[in-house]
Amino acid sequence: MTTKGVRHVTLGAVAVAASLLAGAALAQDAFPNPSRQVRVVVPFTAGGSSDVQARMLADKLGRLWNQPVVVENKPGAGGHLGGKYVVDQPADGYTLMVGSIGLHATYGVYSKLTYNPGQDLRVVTVLAEMPHVVVATPALPAKNLAELTALTKAQPDTVNFGSAGVGSSVHMMGELYKLQAGAPVAHVPYRGSSAALNDLLGGQIQLMFENPPTVLAHIKNGKLKGLAVTGKERLAALPDVPTAAESGMKDYVATSWTTVAVSSKVPDAVVKKLSEDIRKVVNTPEFRKGLEEQGMSAVANTVPEAQAFVAREKQRWDRVITEGKITAN
Repeated sequence: MTTKGVRHVTLGAVAVAASLLAGAALAQDAFPNPSRQVRVVVPFTAGGSSDVQARMLADKLGRLWNQPVVVENKPGAGGHLGGKYVVDQPADGYTLMVGSIGLHATYGVYSKLTYNPGQDLRVVTVLAEMPHVVVATPALPAKNLAELTALTKAQPDTVNFGSAGVGSSVHMMGELYKLQAGAPVAHVPYRGSSAALNDLLGGQIQLMFENPPTVLAHIKNGKLKGLAVTGKERLAALPDVPTAAESGMKDYVATSWTTVAVSSKVPDAVVKKLSEDIRKVVNTPEFRKGLEEQGMSAVANTVPEAQAFVAREKQRWDRVITEGKITAN
């Protein structure tokens, strides 16, 4: 073989080797990497609706990817401590967050956030949607929304409702009721739904506008009573609790929703992979049944669909914030 031929063979071998090395590196860096741990951040306390969904999701994604997927609760500031935490992590797709109305649509109540949720977080998909349940202590002398409104007007500011924090979906559902019914109920914010629920069960507050998964068992065992649900239809899990429309408030129809979100700096290819795999999991009969048993409906939309949905919801809740003059201290 001539010197020129040897040179061509050598260069070819080098090119092949380089290609193989590049392919190995690409495979190693591909998302998700089974040797790395994926975290799902819940920006609220354990035990609430977001936490329930996060644990369902982590379990199923872990099986799909054959790698560890763990849930971390980082509550505070209406969820924004967790939101900021996610934004500050490496933008590689290994830190996800189960978001909510408070993180994506009602953050306007905060004037001094250290990040911009609308710009710094990117919604991968809307995970699930659910109406809320207006729940009261058994001692409250009201069996439905009409009686609740009459009671609050006859005894202004004697009925308190608790929430997971200012701007949370649990809070905003109460504010929407106040505006539409003209009911003078007082808001008591807590650091998460679990703390508010404990005081509701203990009688320190009288009312909550809570997510179904958090209160279903308490309604069924009689520790709380359901006055209404805020969806268009009754919940299959609570067939005896009427809708707000059935109780005389035809315009009081609202749902809360959860998302899976990441830092807006996560590469598009990773966001696309996350969206595809999460929607694959959510659309399985097992996962959908798990949501339905908790009073939730699967959504699992695409990235563009999710972003358009969130934008519409933000406009809606911004009006409630403005009309209700709602601000966080």
